[in-house]
Amino acid sequence: MSDSRFDALLAQFRRGEIDRRAFLIGASALGVGASTVLRADAAFAQATPEASAVVGAESLTPEGLGVAGIPHSTDTSQGTINIYSSWPMSGANEQIGADSVEAVRYAIEIWGGAAGGFAINYTALDDGVAANNGAWDATTESQNATEVVNDPDAMAYIGTYNSGAAEVSIPITNQAGLFMISPANTAVQLTKENPSNPEGYPDVLYPTGVRNYARVVPADDIQGSASANWAVSEMGSSNAYVLHDNQTYGRGVASVFQSTYESLGGTVAGFEAFDARAPEYQALATKIANAGVDFVYIGAIVDQNVPKLVQDLRDVMSVDDVIIMGPDGMANQAYVDGAGDASEGSYVTFGGLPPTALEGVGAEWYAAMKDRVGHDPDPYAVYSFECALVVLQAIDKVGAKDKAAIVEAGLGTTDFRGLIGTWSFGETGDSTATTISLNLIQDGAIVFQKVIGAPE
Repeated sequence: MSDSRFDALLAQFRRGEIDRRAFLIGASALGVGASTVLRADAAFAQATPEASAVVGAESLTPEGLGVAGIPHSTDTSQGTINIYSSWPMSGANEQIGADSVEAVRYAIEIWGGAAGGFAINYTALDDGVAANNGAWDATTESQNATEVVNDPDAMAYIGTYNSGAAEVSIPITNQAGLFMISPANTAVQLTKENPSNPEGYPDVLYPTGVRNYARVVPADDIQGSASANWAVSEMGSSNAYVLHDNQTYGRGVASVFQSTYESLGGTVAGFEAFDARAPEYQALATKIANAGVDFVYIGAIVDQNVPKLVQDLRDVMSVDDVIIMGPDGMANQAYVDGAGDASEGSYVTFGGLPPTALEGVGAEWYAAMKDRVGHDPDPYAVYSFECALVVLQAIDKVGAKDKAAIVEAGLGTTDFRGLIGTWSFGETGDSTATTISLNLIQDGAIVFQKVIGAPE
């Protein structure tokens, strides 16, 4: 490939003869490396004010995001650092996973494809199985994590989406001393001691005795209790049925909902796992309806046949008589589209705010991401973006291929200026952010209602 051909393409972009998308596509067709393209793109944006509207709003810069005062340059003289992500990207998780990948790419673009003196190379791994509606797979996740820790240039692992998958990969990355950061894991047992934890958790996940894992999303001890508090205190619910998919995440958040609901004076008529492979749930739905409940809480991930479950529940329980609510595993378009009319009037919570409700720099990010993906980005794309920023700033701060130092820098993140607000990591690797949003499914869309909280 002749350098003159890329130079000519870049000149066209700078003169405004082609837009940014055409520039990136053209450069890729010429075989130009991603880091070269991204550095040229970012350098142009910094040098020309009129280009800022193309790359992103002025606050979407290394100076306006993350922890203030960490120097950043686009120098790549020290070589290449690889970062990886791992989450499902097919079936019911196709949009969820793809939007999160695009969010990581966007963060790297804003950083000019470089950090700490290194070019940044990003690889998105899929831990899902397309033949199983895209659901995560333990063997695949183990293979992904093992591949990454065996890469000497890998300095960070962004993942996982599913809490059960994190139970597989945290010990692998911990033994390798690799920084792991999740945009979506919410199971309490991954980081915190809790009476409901399986024996030995969370310590069994960290065989070295040194923490290497953090998450930017509030955990389920916050989400589950806030949901139960809203159900009892604001909606007057007194008799609920709790279902879960029997996975680490779904069972965990359902357990928190149950214990909080009962502590507030409500009665739980049943706490039950449903079979994600069942062809239908009419018998289960009829049993729940006969229990005379006014509330059904579903702790589950969308790919666990949740749309069919909700359809069958709605066949025997009207939206006027029984509220159906689910956690962030259902806060996605796959649930809305899959359940169709049956999803109307149901509620989903999310640890944070949905992209449409973001303000300030978050609103600027939302507009840019919507333009990139062609639809409202999935809520977890927000946190995938922030995970990437934490990683990039840790590399900027350390300025070396030093896994232990990058772990320390990442876990030491404080006063991070994010898309939802400012937060820090506590000693367990949990974010200090506690915002839980309540969202209503209305006219085929996830519509933000308000912020809810746990009992005081």
